[in-house]
Amino acid sequence: MTKTLILLFHPDLSRSNANAALAAAAAARLPDIEVVDMQSAYPGGIDMFRDGESEAARLLAAGRIVLQFPVQWYSTPPLLKAWQDAVLTRMFYINYETEGRVLEGTELMVAATAGNVPETYRAGGRNMFKIEALFAPLRATANRCGLEWSPPFVIYEADKLPPEALKAAAEGYADRLAAWIASTPTAEAKVA
Repeated sequence: MTKTLILLFHPDLSRSNANAALAAAAAARLPDIEVVDMQSAYPGGIDMFRDGESEAARLLAAGRIVLQFPVQWYSTPPLLKAWQDAVLTRMFYINYETEGRVLEGTELMVAATAGNVPETYRAGGRNMFKIEALFAPLRATANRCGLEWSPPFVIYEADKLPPEALKAAAEGYADRLAAWIASTPTAEAKVA
C-alpha cells in the first residue's frame, strides 16, 4: 500500500478543534498516513529555493495527497497559496521532467472545514456560491498539474460542533479516506 500524505494548512493547529480532530482520526485509524502540520513546518513561510526540493520529494513519495484546511474568507489559508507558488512552480515550471511529470496522475483530495451552515453555500445563499465553486482554483491547479481530482470532503459549522458531532465528523473523515484509498490506484499500479 502506498502512503497517503495529508498536508494540513491550519494557521494555528493548537487552537483548532475540527482540523485537529480530523487529522487525529485519520492518523489513528488508517495505515500509511502521514499528516504534516505545514504551519509548524514553515512558521516563517515557505520558499521555493530553500524548501522546494524537500517538499517536492515529500509529494513524490506519496501515493495520494490530501490538502486539508479551514476555509478562510472564501479561500485557502495564505500558507497553502504560498506552498502552491513555491512547490508547484518548482515542480511544473522549473523541474517538470524530473518532478512535475512524475507527480502527474497522483490522486488529490481537498478536506476543508467551514464555519457556516451548508445552506449559506448555494446560489442565493449568504455566501452566494456552493462550497465546491470556492475550490475552483484548486481544481484548476489539479487539472494543470495532471492530478486526479477527487470530490472534496467538507465539514460545516466546524467551530460550533458539539463534541459528539465533532467525533462523528472525524470518524466520517477517516471512513471517507479509507474508501478513497481503497478505490484509488496505487503508484505501483500506475507505473505498471
